[in-house]
This record gives sequence, C-alpha cells and structure tokens, in this order.
Amino acid sequence: MEQILGNDIPTFIGVTLVLAGGAAMLMGSALARTWRPFGQGVFYGLLLGLVSRFISFSLFGGELLSLSGYIVDSIVIILLAALVYRATLARRMVAQYPWLYERASLFGWRLKAG
Repeated sequence: MEQILGNDIPTFIGVTLVLAGGAAMLMGSALARTWRPFGQGVFYGLLLGLVSRFISFSLFGGELLSLSGYIVDSIVIILLAALVYRATLARRMVAQYPWLYERASLFGWRLKAG
C-alpha cells in the first residue's frame, strides 16, 4: 500500500486528507458560491495533488516522483472538492430560487410541485 501511495499511511491521512483535502473542500465551496463550472475544480485539484506530493516529500520523506501517489492524491482531492461543490451548489440553488426549487437530498434539488 505504501508503494502505491508513495508514502506511509499516516502521512497520506495527514497531508492528503487533512491538509490538501481541507483546501479542496474550501475550493469546491468557493467554486460553487461563485457559480463557476467544476472543470476549474479538476484543474485546481490536479495542482493540489502536486502540492500534496511536494509536502509529503519535503516534510516526511515521501517519494516525490511517484506517479501512482500523485494519481491517488489527485483523485482523493478532486472527489472531496466535487462532493462539497455539489452540496454547496444544491444549497445555493434552493436559496437563490426558493419559488422554483426545493431540496431533494444533500447533493440535489428538484422543481417544486405545482
């Protein structure tokens, strides 16, 4: 597992999930609040994956040029950003257009009946 991640599991949890994942969640929320498309989130998520790799390498001795580690980091970061983006967008749609939409779930909305 450590060869796939490019570092050990506690470092992956601390750097990728907590540090870069927190930044990804803020990024997803900011993109949704400013009505931007999530394609920008994918681009920024790939950049955050590079940052996560560099922090793992420079502070914790992880492998810098680990392609599999970069892919895993980027996928996790993009997924976290996408979840928060969709939840924020659903909340914004219902708040912006309360006469038209109602919440259907945490990540969705629907047209009001009637």
